[in-house]
Amino acid sequence: MDAYFDIYSGISGNMVLGALFDLGLDREEFTEKLKALQLEDRYELKITKIKRQGITGTLAEVHLKETAGDKARHLADIKRLINKSTLSTSVKNKSIAIFESLARAEGKVHGKAPQEIHFHEVGAVDAIVDIVGSVLGLEMLEIQNIIASEIHTGEGFVTCQHGTIPVPAPATMNLLENIPLYSRGIKEELVTPTGAAIITTLATEFSSRPPMKIARTGYGAGSKELPIANFLRVNLGEFTGVANQDFVQEKDEVVLLETNIDDMNPEFYQHIIANLWQEGALDVYLTPIQMKKNRPGVKLSVLAEAKYKEKLVTIILTETTSLGVRIQQNITRACLAREMDLVVTPWGKVAVKIAYRKGEMVNVSPEYEDCLKIAQENKIAVKKVYQIAISCFYDQYDPKN
Repeated sequence: MDAYFDIYSGISGNMVLGALFDLGLDREEFTEKLKALQLEDRYELKITKIKRQGITGTLAEVHLKETAGDKARHLADIKRLINKSTLSTSVKNKSIAIFESLARAEGKVHGKAPQEIHFHEVGAVDAIVDIVGSVLGLEMLEIQNIIASEIHTGEGFVTCQHGTIPVPAPATMNLLENIPLYSRGIKEELVTPTGAAIITTLATEFSSRPPMKIARTGYGAGSKELPIANFLRVNLGEFTGVANQDFVQEKDEVVLLETNIDDMNPEFYQHIIANLWQEGALDVYLTPIQMKKNRPGVKLSVLAEAKYKEKLVTIILTETTSLGVRIQQNITRACLAREMDLVVTPWGKVAVKIAYRKGEMVNVSPEYEDCLKIAQENKIAVKKVYQIAISCFYDQYDPKN
């Protein structure tokens, strides 16, 4: 299924959840699946039908049962919490990607590395439920592709624990870089960091509504009363039309950063490459080259979204021995749309990455770490696990879905 997020009144984590429940997400099944986080004794999820300016929608609220003794969470704490659950690999990966995006945005504001960030409100139980719950709800409704509208941000100022700050809040603004935004003069914070992280991580495009066959529409209510009907509107259905067949990240624009290095201890590369990945690189690779005076060298290449260019250039210039970086901007990249799924093998479940071109499956690749774990536990060749995982996938694959 496809979904169009009409963000005419902003977006928050609970608005996403509310819209999904309004679209028909089964509350009992959802609640049971979310118990995998082992947080159910810490919160209560309240779902309420409300009407605003003649429109009926759903308000989803996470009420904490007990907050005393809560400690601030680092990114590693949240990743452990999610990874130890029994949620699907796809839900885990997408949820962690959202939190990593939040960590980078918060780190940029506070001048810290993402792994050093204390998440404060973002790391609280309600935000974890909003983020993981939103990803879980999308999976349960079988929503695979998301396009979003331009984002109405609101304006003015908001008071937080750091003082009075402008709207959008600094972390939110970092998340919304290169996203089309607008304001209609409403003096409120319409977009929360959590909402911004969810939509910028999961949406493949921000544009006007594409040609679409709409099956149903859901309205997720915000917590504030506004001059406009405060809902996130989500259309569920099928994107149609030749013009939008490539919407699922089959084309995007990136920057390429390159530098030649011939005088650096090669032991440094592991740390440098890890930092580049951590700070938003899409790909990092090394190429052997021959430099002046016939000295062997290495070309370091980094692909990234334009919004991460400056921080990645800083890493290269401060952590390598390079004196300069070549920057190629507006590079068009063709790439396959991808999703994660699980396949059942004789030894247990293996995550597989499925790649699509114009809606047609063109490649299936089992996750190496899953195959390696099975191979080590059962003392068999990893290539055998890999081959059988692919075979099992095609045995279980339903082309109608």
